[in-house]
Amino acid sequence: MNTVILVTDSSDIKKKLQENLVLLRETDRILAVNYENSRDVLYDIRPETVIIHENVNKKSTINLIKYIRSKKIFDFSNIILYVNKYDRDFVLEAYDEGIDDYISAEADFSELAVRTINCIKKSGLINKINDLKNYLISYGIIDPKNGFYSSKFAGEIFEMELISGNYNNGSYMIITPDEEGKKTFTDERMTLAVEKSIRIDDIAAKISSFRYGLLLKTGVDGAINVLNKIKKNLSCSIKAGIAMVDSRKFSDIDKKAVCSLNNALLTNREYSIYSGDDIESDDWLSVPDKSEKNYKFFKKAFDQKLEKVIAPVFYRLQKSYEEKLPGTRIEQFTDEQQSIFRLINGKHESRLTIVSPGFSKVIVYIVHLGLDTPENREISLPLNVVTSQKISELVEEFIREFISVYTGS
Repeated sequence: MNTVILVTDSSDIKKKLQENLVLLRETDRILAVNYENSRDVLYDIRPETVIIHENVNKKSTINLIKYIRSKKIFDFSNIILYVNKYDRDFVLEAYDEGIDDYISAEADFSELAVRTINCIKKSGLINKINDLKNYLISYGIIDPKNGFYSSKFAGEIFEMELISGNYNNGSYMIITPDEEGKKTFTDERMTLAVEKSIRIDDIAAKISSFRYGLLLKTGVDGAINVLNKIKKNLSCSIKAGIAMVDSRKFSDIDKKAVCSLNNALLTNREYSIYSGDDIESDDWLSVPDKSEKNYKFFKKAFDQKLEKVIAPVFYRLQKSYEEKLPGTRIEQFTDEQQSIFRLINGKHESRLTIVSPGFSKVIVYIVHLGLDTPENREISLPLNVVTSQKISELVEEFIREFISVYTGS
């Protein structure tokens, strides 16, 4: 049975609407209640549709709409505003507070009947979608805490959407609070901010403790607009990495967005947009010829490697492994002379340090402090092989060694 509740203080409107509001099924019921008793009745019955007749005091109408939208029990209730006479500002304010539709008292009653029937159909669809959503939650595809796709299945979902071609002109954006923002960050606030800012055909996933991935049907400019809306609805500072959908392989687009996000975090910009010259491209640097004894040239090239390759990889792996190594503190920093990636667990400490001894090569020192093990070593690398992939391999191998050396696992 579907229930429609009419909220009005006008006996004439109550009579006219109940006489003329013809619904699809005899089991559907129409109840009328005045403003004074409306909240208690609505809370007890939790109707599919609420028709709110404009009160003489418009503020009380807006407050009732706010009340309904503030209660989770009314998440699937539709609100139709019945206005005595069209007032643009009033109607727009009501939409901002969450009404689904409005109609003027000057319109034919058949129009109100049609809109009410459509709302009932909408409630039915929402309930069916909610049932399907519960199935997805039970299989771990949707995160029950926020309703977004879970990190475990997000890649597959995004990949399927890209293959379908639905996002050919779209963009992918990763957002995360920066170090300052993490102090006031909550998952609930981020979830609400994202929900308010994206559209029904956009896709959201929580991809780690602090990172959220958004697959949007709009391009880069639209992604920036979405970011601005999220920031407006959020109380903590965030950064974003944005990449155009230029491939049907999600791993490629994800890598570009991660790369752009790292760039935004390192440069303290609000967002970074991936381009062909971005920080994960390993062809951006022309390596000096071995015969060229030009220290200044090499120093400049090494500095660029530190900034554009090594530092982003260190940052990315730090964030990635912080969740995977509970009890282990991960630190990394880069200055003009070196990059250090350090793991500390109690009295155990290991360091991976990258430095330049002069020119044409860089040296990687791997040391597990307090131990004389075969894993302690020095690696010499030509500058042209210092790529994101190579540094990632070295650091991840170093992390595995740390686990093996100190835990024996």
